[in-house]
Formats: sequence, structure tokens, C-alpha cells
Amino acid sequence: MAAKDELGRAGEERAAQHLTRHGYTVLDRNWRCAQGEIDIVAARGAHLVVIEVKTRRSAAFGHPFEAIDERKRRRLWGLAFAWRAAHPELARGLDLRIEAIGIIGGDPAVGVLEHLGDIS
Repeated sequence: MAAKDELGRAGEERAAQHLTRHGYTVLDRNWRCAQGEIDIVAARGAHLVVIEVKTRRSAAFGHPFEAIDERKRRRLWGLAFAWRAAHPELARGLDLRIEAIGIIGGDPAVGVLEHLGDIS
């Protein structure tokens, strides 16, 4: 596995732990379909939440959230609807929301983590 992939997986693991500690129930990770991949799908309260995780070793090439532009948000919405359609039993009655977690640091386990709720 490439170093970039390992960094991303470690960041997603930290993000999942963070979400669990903050009352989210992780329903799915690295879900793929023809449109792309969702890093994490979780439920919290009345919301079905699709979480995009961006992990960087440093901010030298920009903050992780800068990679989530309007095009990426549209794609995440499409993926969210696709996941909900594929899992009606888990998504029934929940409102969709998109969130992002950015982690900066050589070791994602101790890097700086920022969590943005509702990035629609």
C-alpha cells in the first residue's frame, strides 16, 4: 500500500473514532458505487451523515478543506443519495447531511483534527 493510502486510512480510522466519541454511529466505511466512494456514513440523531475525510501531512499545499470545492460537494450529495437508496432500512426517516473532517500531521493519530458539520 502506498504511503498516501496508508495516511488516508489512518486518518479515516481517527475520524471514525472521533465521530463515535461524539455520539455518531458509524454505519459504513469506504462504500463504493459507480459514482465514487464515501469515506464514512454515520447516523446521529435525526441525520444520516456522509463524512468526507481529508488527511494531509502538512498544510504546505493548502488546508485539507480546500480540496472540498463545489464540484466535490455535488458529488458527495449524489453519493449520499445513492447510499440511501442502497440502504433504505438504515436511512429511513433520517435527513441527509454532509460533513467534513480534516486532519493535518505526519501521524494522523495525533495530528490536528477539525470537524465541520453541515458543509452543504
